[in-house]
Amino acid sequence: MEQTTHHLGKASQRVEDSALLTGGGRFLDDLPLPVGTLYAAVVRSPIAHGKILSIDVSPALKIKGVRGVLTIEDVQAWSNPLGVAVKSPMRPWVLASEFVRYVGEPIAIVIAESRALAEDGVESIVLNVRPLPAVVDVDEALKSDAVILHQDIANNCVSDRSFSYGDPDGAFQAAAKVVEVDIRYPRNSCTPLETGGVVAQWRPADGSYEVTSNFMGPFSLHVVMAAALKVPGTKLRHHVPPDSGGSFGVKQSVLPYVILCCLASRKVCAPVKFIEDRLEHLQAATSATSRHTHLRAAVDANGKILALDYDQIEDCGAYLRAPEPATLYRMHGCVTGPYQISNLKIRNRVVLINKTPTGLVRGFGGPQVYFALERLIHKIAKQLGKTHQEIASLNYVQKDQFPYRAAAGALLDSGDYQKALDTLQASPEFKRLLSRREQARKEGRMYGIGIASIVEPSVSNMGYITTVLTPEQRAKAGPKNGAITSATVSVDPSGNISANIASAPAGQGHQTVIGQLLADVFGASPSQIQVNVDFDTAKDAWSIAAGNYSSRFAGAVAGTVFLAAEKLKVRIAAYAAHVLKVKPNQLIFANGHISVIGRENDAIPFARICGNFHWSPGLVQEALGKDVLLALQETQFWSADVLQAPDENDRINTSAAYGFALDACGIEINPVSCSPKIDGYISVHDAGKILNPALADGQVYGAFAQAVGAALLEEFVYSSDGNFLSGTFADYRLPTASDVVAPKIYHQESPSPFTPLGSKGIGEGNSMSTPVCIANAISDALNIEDIVLPATPSRIHALLVSKGDLPKDNVAHTTSSLESNSDYPLKAQGEVKLNVAPEEIFNVLLNRARLQKVIPGCESITESAIPDGIRFDCIAVVRIGVAKAKFNAVVNLTNIKRPASFSLGGEGRGPLGMALGIGEVVLRSEAGMTVLKYDYQAQVSGKLAAIGSRLLEGAIRLVLDQLFRALAKEAGAKPKGLLTYIQNFFRSLFGARK
Repeated sequence: MEQTTHHLGKASQRVEDSALLTGGGRFLDDLPLPVGTLYAAVVRSPIAHGKILSIDVSPALKIKGVRGVLTIEDVQAWSNPLGVAVKSPMRPWVLASEFVRYVGEPIAIVIAESRALAEDGVESIVLNVRPLPAVVDVDEALKSDAVILHQDIANNCVSDRSFSYGDPDGAFQAAAKVVEVDIRYPRNSCTPLETGGVVAQWRPADGSYEVTSNFMGPFSLHVVMAAALKVPGTKLRHHVPPDSGGSFGVKQSVLPYVILCCLASRKVCAPVKFIEDRLEHLQAATSATSRHTHLRAAVDANGKILALDYDQIEDCGAYLRAPEPATLYRMHGCVTGPYQISNLKIRNRVVLINKTPTGLVRGFGGPQVYFALERLIHKIAKQLGKTHQEIASLNYVQKDQFPYRAAAGALLDSGDYQKALDTLQASPEFKRLLSRREQARKEGRMYGIGIASIVEPSVSNMGYITTVLTPEQRAKAGPKNGAITSATVSVDPSGNISANIASAPAGQGHQTVIGQLLADVFGASPSQIQVNVDFDTAKDAWSIAAGNYSSRFAGAVAGTVFLAAEKLKVRIAAYAAHVLKVKPNQLIFANGHISVIGRENDAIPFARICGNFHWSPGLVQEALGKDVLLALQETQFWSADVLQAPDENDRINTSAAYGFALDACGIEINPVSCSPKIDGYISVHDAGKILNPALADGQVYGAFAQAVGAALLEEFVYSSDGNFLSGTFADYRLPTASDVVAPKIYHQESPSPFTPLGSKGIGEGNSMSTPVCIANAISDALNIEDIVLPATPSRIHALLVSKGDLPKDNVAHTTSSLESNSDYPLKAQGEVKLNVAPEEIFNVLLNRARLQKVIPGCESITESAIPDGIRFDCIAVVRIGVAKAKFNAVVNLTNIKRPASFSLGGEGRGPLGMALGIGEVVLRSEAGMTVLKYDYQAQVSGKLAAIGSRLLEGAIRLVLDQLFRALAKEAGAKPKGLLTYIQNFFRSLFGARK
């Protein structure tokens, strides 16, 4: 059987784009809602660690339109705790029980007739939480005197496993050199255009739940959700919308909201809808794990790596939420990357701290592993006086060694890493980088080149997570392995073709590629093909491994569609061969017809042959026999044969296929601003058979842009007490078009022998390779090894100052008169000129009645004496950025040296959080006026903290400026008239008349 190929492998235009670009997309928020749907809002913890003393929900229930409040009592009555991947007594409920353990942790759910009413209910609920000390660093959490998050565990390390492969100790003893790096990969995440959302309905008639969510992988955690809801899997029906506004892994965090919305629906006996707002997504959805890695290499005199020794400490947040510790173990089998290293030691510790639980973020596990490994390669090259490329080339797995079994078990399927390196070094773009660096260094400019080599795993082995268990624990639980994928292909009576895929895409173009593939198999036009991606677990074929994660599509999903289509084609060809009186292998499927080789004009329309299966099954049976399958529908399940469960020695082939990426970039550091600029970027990819080059490039562009953010801009920042400080895009900075250059992409193809089409994943490679490539370039530019991500200008400035390459004052900054205090991370400094004498300012400050008129929003005030000063207690309504709330506030005036200076202390508590501040104020007379200079430091918690330091510091300066100007006005200062301002304006333009 032959057919001509016209579509697969070509850069076909995406069929999805027309609807998306004209507003025709069908996202979760676009779908029609069940009659009577109510809306949910979440009551969240304002602090990182505390004991819940009481929750008064009665004020919320008094609000007209609020229909109910879901509490921990309901959750514990109707559900189970979420499952945990390690053997542990930890019982993580979907609402906080007894203790809160991170800022933003759900405490209760308000259900109302509108989202606005639900949020009003949230604001009215009275929480009484006793603050407890927080631990926000994994190394601190491991200390014997550390704050313990879960008393039933007794320590913060929930898993500690050590592995040894080969003879690493012997290799280290024989090494000519031992090179080591100590690396910390930061918390960051993804910011999809569409945040997480759920619509859930409890059906009391049969005790089932029906859910629609934009969770990109409901299948893999369907068992977890059903177990938590105390129902069989058949009683949890899960729909996936046709379109998703991005995921990048983070929509795995919708998991607890699915359960919460199901229980909320049960509480109020009505459908319930919840969609995250942006603050909730940043604060409480999920993040990539932060990892502290100490990595050592045993190296011979030439740079050959004899052994690696990993010590990895994983920050998984306050709870180990399924599927974690997936991030730590996904890369376990391939932690040696693209290198031949037969001796390996690994110690993995999973640690809990008072931060948001972690989860799947694009490339999960890869950025953390390769940031350590490729920084190590960089350091080995530097110590031996060689280039990064020379050390990489010396240690690469060679072409004739594939399939290559890595020390920890990964079976690297195919590749030619040396060819990729030759492509890079011969490229004009790389030669330009070398020339640019040479010229820059002659001119004394800071310019560096970074290199990174990675293997990109795709089609994850579902058994890899069980490597966290001991062999004995695995034997007791039973082996787990594989990556079952399902697909259904059908042909209708008119010859039109459809496919159902268990993938839940998030914008990658899956419909386009499947259309190309089926068009080639059946010789049809892509316009005849319909690819359905809206999924229903009650009706469509799926397995626990299905979903859109770990770059499964090209290797597994498309391949399974191909297998189903080929089976269906054999059935059709058998009947067509009978009609045309030839053998099936003499047929050609092309241009909507089935013809015979050498007799292309003697053809039958594809639609006619297929129509007979539907309209005239008797003719088909007469031709092929009574036992012939008449259905023109084929459902195929596939799993790679090379995916086995972990063996008794903890070796595991963690994925079915392994692509390769080799990156190089040039970075120049601005000597004044200390900002790094990407001068050029090259990425060589081998993802096996490329199905659509344009979509492959799109995946590279997307992963690269995301990784630029991780390398230079994005980081979740927490204060020492666990407050979240990155709740807006003012502080959680995303890359813009000006930050992201277009990388030059080179492709090579080494088809995988283990996937049906020879394809591998390509959607995550640059999220793994780019952060460390950029770090290596910055290290090369600065000649400094200790590079911390994100490499912000302030961090680069600090490195250059510590090295002595820059004076401390090479960039504009203001020296604080206060000693820097990490507990007060917000700074506000300024100077105000007031048209009144200093003594009059003090007359207002020390008079309670006059001060009340000055404090913004002050409704009442009382006065009392304190050591060295006066205390004022007041109630005030304060607006900071988008937040407005009533606060119980304290203002302390101490160290009063009238009329020259005083200390100003403040504290405010309210429903949006708590604020504390300390500062110094100095006044001096100048030309009949008062120059008031202030230096203030503050800390905030709760929603206020999440607003972010940039907005908060600006707001603090504004509030202080208003306060001091109000002081002057109350003290009798006369504002200048309009005429005076106009005169001064024209004087500034034309100069004063003589």
